[in-house]
Amino acid sequence: MSHAKLYLLPSTLGSESTKAVIPSDVATMVSEFRYFAVEDIKAARRYLRKLDREFPIDDSTFFILKNNTPVEELYAMLRPVKDGNNLAVISDAGCPGIADPGANLVALAHQEGVWVAPLVGPSSILLALMGSGFNGQEFSFHGYLPKDRKDRVRKLRDFEASARRTGITHVFMDTPFRNMHVLDDMLNELSDDTQICIASNLTTYDENIRTMTAKAWRENAYELSKIPTMFLIGKTR
Repeated sequence: MSHAKLYLLPSTLGSESTKAVIPSDVATMVSEFRYFAVEDIKAARRYLRKLDREFPIDDSTFFILKNNTPVEELYAMLRPVKDGNNLAVISDAGCPGIADPGANLVALAHQEGVWVAPLVGPSSILLALMGSGFNGQEFSFHGYLPKDRKDRVRKLRDFEASARRTGITHVFMDTPFRNMHVLDDMLNELSDDTQICIASNLTTYDENIRTMTAKAWRENAYELSKIPTMFLIGKTR
């Protein structure tokens, strides 16, 4: 039986440097890989060159991996592993399989008896939670909010009620071009004393993590358009 593995390789969250967020041992390990399942080939190539300026891109094979990739293509991605070659999954930002493609390939790997190995790297979810001051024992990540405003506001009110009642922290996100819609809804629809954390540009030079009440945010809100952002509704002690 092959001892090759399916590796889940985190990428940066926007930082130009990999040294502060990707362990050196991980970067060294990746330099030996030649098969990759990636969201975007150009982005993956740039990332690999950041990890290793001499990385042999032309000697590597890249498969496109999306959330809706057909199962027959997922089987094809695992063939190199069964032939004894390691395969690494790279998402555009953060950790594969966490609000990014990867879970379907990992599930198939388990079904096929392929070893799965997640590697250490930055998770925007955990970094935002760590920096929020909210409950880190009980939290729920909801991914992207609904596009429809009525549905989005309903979700936000549900998070608010749950945080007040149970103390559970609710973590969520949206595409950068809808960030201001989310922020406007939170500040217009949530109670003055509801506690909100906004974590933007994590791991970059202008990282900003701030926790305040909705009332305070109304006086201190800043432009979030086109900025990778995590939102949290929670409760401090």
